[in-house]
Amino acid sequence: MIKKTYLVAFVAFCLSSVASAQSVWNARYQNYINQYKDCAIEQMLKWKIPASITLAQGLLESGAGDSDLARRANNHFGIKCHGWTGRTIYKDDDARNECFRSYNSAFESYEDHSRFLASGQRYRGLFSLKITDYKSWARGLKAAGYATNPKYADRLIDIIQLYHLYEYDKARSYDKTLTAHTKDHTLNGQPLHPMGKYNKNYFIYARKGDTFRSIGEEIGISYKKIARYNERDRDDRLQEGEVIWLKKKQKRAPKEYKDRLHYIREGESMYSIAQKYGIRLESLYKMNHLSPDYEIRVGDGLKLR
Repeated sequence: MIKKTYLVAFVAFCLSSVASAQSVWNARYQNYINQYKDCAIEQMLKWKIPASITLAQGLLESGAGDSDLARRANNHFGIKCHGWTGRTIYKDDDARNECFRSYNSAFESYEDHSRFLASGQRYRGLFSLKITDYKSWARGLKAAGYATNPKYADRLIDIIQLYHLYEYDKARSYDKTLTAHTKDHTLNGQPLHPMGKYNKNYFIYARKGDTFRSIGEEIGISYKKIARYNERDRDDRLQEGEVIWLKKKQKRAPKEYKDRLHYIREGESMYSIAQKYGIRLESLYKMNHLSPDYEIRVGDGLKLR
């Protein structure tokens, strides 16, 4: 009888330990949040889905990006094919050899997750809820059949509260998305790039070994978009110290340059000057009435607005 009592107590202790472990802060989860929070906020601003819900689902469904689906197919939300015409991957789930969607990047997965919810008849009622009402969103997702786990809503809510993900639901602009990224945060133990702001834009300085892809993964923006913002090919090699803009550049420099010229220095190019002031290269040529075959000369003065 004593042994049986001990056994029951031991089992109860183990079960409670497992339950509590799910509510303990995890550095791997925090790294995932740092990496994808901006993407989740961007999706919220575009599709009206709480960023907290998107992040919590991504964390839970992908095991913080470490699931087989996430690693092999960039599928962070466990979305099955359901008429999908893109690439697929097959995996055992509720049944054997089920069809899941496969993406080129995690960011495509985030975008498709938003589209999946917004276009699905069963989730339509969720979009009448407030963006800040993450509890109702979590319960609504479970009621609509997103997952079969009876504790699915509770697990989402626990994650949101533990990591304060509800704070991201307050963001109301792309600017706030970017300012959430600070040098005090880390990703995989490494400090994130300090971010600056100039000419109504945000920028970072490239570090040794950076690529548009690595920067995109850190910031939570498609690396293809970042390359386009900087008027570059997405596979270009980056030089240490060069400025990388994180939004589409302006057509002209700030107002203080209205009556000022930039005098070309040795080693500069039209592109490096455009990057310095956060101006689109085409606009720099246009405002100075220059053609693309203009040969740059040291000492020439260029209008900046």
